[in-house]
Amino acid sequence: MILFLQILLIVSSVLLILLVLLHRGRGGGLSSLFGGGMQSSLSGSSVVEKNLDRLTLFVGAVWVIAIIGIGLLLKVN
Repeated sequence: MILFLQILLIVSSVLLILLVLLHRGRGGGLSSLFGGGMQSSLSGSSVVEKNLDRLTLFVGAVWVIAIIGIGLLLKVN
C-alpha cells in the first residue's frame, strides 16, 4: 500500500508542477520578466482556464491525500 502511495505521490507531484506552469501569470513578479507584455494579446478562453484550475485543484487534492496517507502508514508502522 505504501508503494502505491509513493508512486501516486511522485506522479501527482510531476503533474502538479506541469499544471502550475501552464497557468497564465497574473500581475508582476517573475512571470512578467519573461514575456509578460505578450500575455494581454494571447488571452485564452475562460472555459479552458476554469478547466485548468479544476484539474490543478484535483491533482493538488490527490497530492495532499497521498502525503497524509503515507504519513499515517509510517506512523502506524
